[in-house]
Amino acid sequence: MGASGSFPPERAQPRARPSEPGGLMDVLRVAAVVLDADGRIALWSPQAEELFGYTTGEALGRFAGRLLIHEQHQNLVRRLFAQVMAGEGSWAGVYPVRHKDGRTLLVEFRNMRLEDDRKGLYALGLATDQATLRGVERDLALSTRLIFQSPIGLAVIDTDLRYVMVNPALERINGLPAAEHVGRHVREAVPFLDTDAIESAMTEVLATGIPILDQESVGRTPADPDQEHAWSVSFYRLEAPNGKVLGVATSVVDVTMRHRATTEAARARKLLALIADASIRIGTTLDLDQTARELAEVSVPELADVAAVDVLDSVLNGRSATAIREGSAVFRALAVAAAHPTDALRAADPPGDVARYEADRLVTQCVNTGLPVRVSHVRSDDLPRIARCPEAATLLSDAGVHSYLAVPLIARGEVLGALDLKRIRNPEPFNADDEVLAGELAARAAVCIDNARWYQQVRNTALTLQRSLLPQQPPDQLGLEVAYRYLPAQAASEVGGDWFDVIPLTGDKTALVVGDVMGSGISAAATMGQLRTATRTLAELEIDPARVLHHLDHISDRMGQTITTCVYAVYDPHDSQVLISSAGHLPPVLVRPGLPPELLDLPTGAPLGVGDVAFHTTTIDLRPGDQLVLYTDGLVETRDQAIDERLNVLLDLLNEPQRSLEETCDVLLHALRRPGDHDDVALLIARGTPLGTSASLETG
Repeated sequence: MGASGSFPPERAQPRARPSEPGGLMDVLRVAAVVLDADGRIALWSPQAEELFGYTTGEALGRFAGRLLIHEQHQNLVRRLFAQVMAGEGSWAGVYPVRHKDGRTLLVEFRNMRLEDDRKGLYALGLATDQATLRGVERDLALSTRLIFQSPIGLAVIDTDLRYVMVNPALERINGLPAAEHVGRHVREAVPFLDTDAIESAMTEVLATGIPILDQESVGRTPADPDQEHAWSVSFYRLEAPNGKVLGVATSVVDVTMRHRATTEAARARKLLALIADASIRIGTTLDLDQTARELAEVSVPELADVAAVDVLDSVLNGRSATAIREGSAVFRALAVAAAHPTDALRAADPPGDVARYEADRLVTQCVNTGLPVRVSHVRSDDLPRIARCPEAATLLSDAGVHSYLAVPLIARGEVLGALDLKRIRNPEPFNADDEVLAGELAARAAVCIDNARWYQQVRNTALTLQRSLLPQQPPDQLGLEVAYRYLPAQAASEVGGDWFDVIPLTGDKTALVVGDVMGSGISAAATMGQLRTATRTLAELEIDPARVLHHLDHISDRMGQTITTCVYAVYDPHDSQVLISSAGHLPPVLVRPGLPPELLDLPTGAPLGVGDVAFHTTTIDLRPGDQLVLYTDGLVETRDQAIDERLNVLLDLLNEPQRSLEETCDVLLHALRRPGDHDDVALLIARGTPLGTSASLETG
């Protein structure tokens, strides 16, 4: 290299692609100055012009010391220059330099000797503003400390998605040293994570420059392979000052505790919603089977894949369970439900079946101890203690049952049965929280099941009493054809007050009675039985119907708190007449062939039990073919229609005199009764027949 600063033309120059400014050298604005052996400026870079203020023309050929150094520092600079040119080493340090405008700059220098191929010596000086350099050093030191001491995992990935740098925190998170990261693609270094999602996010950030923040990732790493962890991962595009894309920086924060807390909170909300849903869905009726189905259906799929409800057969038969049970148990299957089609359904006892399970069966242990039985991880040797038979155990194995839970149904201190739960597609085993939840559902449902059980028992008792007090098949009556129906109310507490009777009297007469004791349940049925007996006794006296009601009124009054409506009629086939009296009862209907049905306009009278009320007897003709229809209010009264409208419907339905009495009973009940009606019904229809014709009593 000559004094002019030009390189020898024969010296091959390296080829390089032109690049835009923006590297670290450009940030530092490093100035390059070359001095010849005499100390004259031979080369002057644009950065030198920017730093010192002198143009190339002003600087080249001049002594650097005179141009840039204050006079008081001239001797020191010459000595340092001589040392460098003598080959005694390079020199570095901070030195005050004079700017063209007269101010003094503190400049960081690096000086070294250069030698060309002709043994010519030169001095190369590299200089930058000290404040700029110190700022870059501070930033670099801070960055280095932050990266390598941060508890947050940090990494730099190049544009080919290869690791360039990872900090110690990320080494700990991934369980891999930096050497096993750097130079490898993401999918090669961390194949145990969801690398497709990670690389997709990195590619998106590289393309758009828009960071992706707080993306949650869940998985297991070699650092803790037995526990699932959660991380908050963010991605940022790295760019040089000139905008060149360098790669992607990623930060990884372990948020396992937050993830678990969030998961638990979500689970708690879900469980509370399930309990609230159960409160609404379980116990909508007092039907035992329906209540059991509601419990099974609420339990899937949120809690189990298959749920079954089994009740102790002794409980359903009215026998209380003992406080401590031992040995085998007899169950009646009430309901089974599944979240999806599965062979496990075929393994369950069909609803309605009764089965005896030995003491070693898990469901038997559950009801015997009154405690939950949980098998978190079902093994093959557990299945025989879960399934009802070996074939069912095979079905459960084929279905993939992997976790089992049975909780007792306990109400009012009595074990009623068990809720049986199995998991198949749900990968999580039953845990203590599931046990608590299942117990909560079972406790709520058990009260509903117990209510339904008692309802059924009380209803059956009331019906048994009611039916035992109603007339049995009476003998055929001369000149009279009779049909009747009795339907109990749907609710147990509302069974028991209505009755009818057909009483043979002397002289071929027949007494017809329909009554309704106000009130319900067993007490109403018992009162009805007493009044029916009294009515039959009074009928034997063959007194006027009004007198019969008068005596019944006194009897009812002495019974106390009893109000009863009643219609009492006596039919004489020889004169084709009916003597009839009413005690506050709905009017009977008279149906004559060829004429529209009519409500009999009788003196209504007061109900029995009011006391000191006069009753009146009315005489009507009942010729062969005529019908007399007696009924209780449960046939026509509803909560949403006026009684007059309903009576008109009754008359319209009776306007078909050619039907048999049996058909007429069926038509009336079908048209006028509704599912779930809360009152019982007594219906009695009598039709006159010619004397000498054998009459019959049609029952229902």
